Amino acid sequence: QVQLVESGGGLVQPGGSLRLSCAASGTIFSLNTMGWYRQAPGKQRELVALMSWLGTTTYAESVKGRFTISRDNAKNTVSLQMNSLKPEDSAVYYCNLYSRNQNYWGQGTQVTVSS
Repeated sequence: QVQLVESGGGLVQPGGSLRLSCAASGTIFSLNTMGWYRQAPGKQRELVALMSWLGTTTYAESVKGRFTISRDNAKNTVSLQMNSLKPEDSAVYYCNLYSRNQNYWGQGTQVTVSS
């Protein structure tokens, strides 16, 4: 079993920055993909950014150039640096780990962008 714990959400003004972090524990196999999804009220959960074990990244078009994903394979952690935040980035952000056809999710952390 895998457990994911997120941290770093909060309230920030438009144009500000936040950094989300996620730590995975449990039985974790290598060659996994870790990343972030988000879900705003009344909307479906959507991909924000992913990073493979070997470092290949995928970003949603809406966050390209503003968000940067990184990971530490030795520590089983993944982070999301979010810059130039917009009100439409407000959502609950979920950490995800995909390994051996299994998806694991964190509890989510709220990000609110508002003046």
